[in-house]
Amino acid sequence: MFNIELIQEEIYILEYLEKRNLLNQYKKSKSNILSWRYIWNKIWYREPKKDQIIYFRINKQYRALCRLDWKNLIVFDIDNHQNK
Repeated sequence: MFNIELIQEEIYILEYLEKRNLLNQYKKSKSNILSWRYIWNKIWYREPKKDQIIYFRINKQYRALCRLDWKNLIVFDIDNHQNK
């Protein structure tokens, strides 16, 4: 399993979340992950696994795409899961 101590994101990620009224849901997901409550916010590797992209669920529609850097998750994109 993952041993995550910190989740970091760029400013443009926070702006994106704020425009779509997802910031509170994102913060809740982030705090659940950091406190090891993975029931609602499971962390998965995205296929293909060789790319080493990890994602977690914000809500039913949005996912946060991350890279693992030692014990830190670095969020680099928010994916609209339903518009594929």
